[in-house]
Amino acid sequence: MNRPGTRDGEGVLYGLLAYGLWGAFPLYFVHLHRSPPVEIVVHRVLWSLLVCLGFVVALQRGGDLLRAARSWRTVVSLTMAALVLALNWGIYVYAMTSGQVVQASLGYFINPLVTVLLGVAVLHERLRPAQWAAIGMGALAVGVITVDYGGLPWIALSLAFTFAFYGLVKNRVGVSHGALTSLTTETLALAPIAAIVLAWMEWTGQGHFSDNPPRQGLLLAGTGVATVIPLLLFAAAARRVPLSTVGLMQFLTPVLQLLCGVLVLGETVPPSRWIGFGLVWVALAVLTTDSLSQARRRSGSEVQAPSSPASPAEVARSG
Repeated sequence: MNRPGTRDGEGVLYGLLAYGLWGAFPLYFVHLHRSPPVEIVVHRVLWSLLVCLGFVVALQRGGDLLRAARSWRTVVSLTMAALVLALNWGIYVYAMTSGQVVQASLGYFINPLVTVLLGVAVLHERLRPAQWAAIGMGALAVGVITVDYGGLPWIALSLAFTFAFYGLVKNRVGVSHGALTSLTTETLALAPIAAIVLAWMEWTGQGHFSDNPPRQGLLLAGTGVATVIPLLLFAAAARRVPLSTVGLMQFLTPVLQLLCGVLVLGETVPPSRWIGFGLVWVALAVLTTDSLSQARRRSGSEVQAPSSPASPAEVARSG
């Protein structure tokens, strides 16, 4: 039996590996520039499904997959999540292959702020003053960056909103299904569409799987492994460390993407755009500090009153 400290250490390691791999994605997807984003996405869906099914068999999770398939609400919710995720993947791949990695990193910096905003708009949550301040600074940052770009940073905003909506849909499904079961169900839902699109592209000569053999084909096939492995590492981390720790580690991904874009891929970031990024980072610092303070207050309340469990209504509000 693992000691708590050992589990925490393992969880942090798994989390760092997951977010580190996601942060290094630009270095992988930039080599797929021969293929258009649609082809990359459909390959990513189909190869991810094969990898997921391999893990389902190896880990004997077929029963979990069947239980998810028997619930029409789960299937509908995960299908909706899959469609939003496919859109997010398409936008992300376009950013990677068109030299806009820095703007993509901005999208994942903004994502936590959009998630909080969706909590108000969709779930009717009440925000604390610090959360409103963070959202206000995030909006100001988007305004500054819009002036710098001469138009809305639509890649960043699209990535932030699609991933936030994906998280919202997955949240409504609940925690009854693990990461592997969820992703397998999602890719199963997308697979027929992906297979038709891929067959049409190959039939009309628009496919690039056989370009520069075997490099392009191996890179496209590798998108399945690149998609599934970080997700499983993330799931392993989430089971071992507090949510607050996971929340802090999530910023590693956009930081690494930003570094990849500027230091490795040579994208330029003018001073005015750095101001916008700085405002986003201040907003995230305010949001993170407030979340950690709230978590400590809840923990203190539980220690002081261990015999008074929270009511369902209180649990709903805190979630």
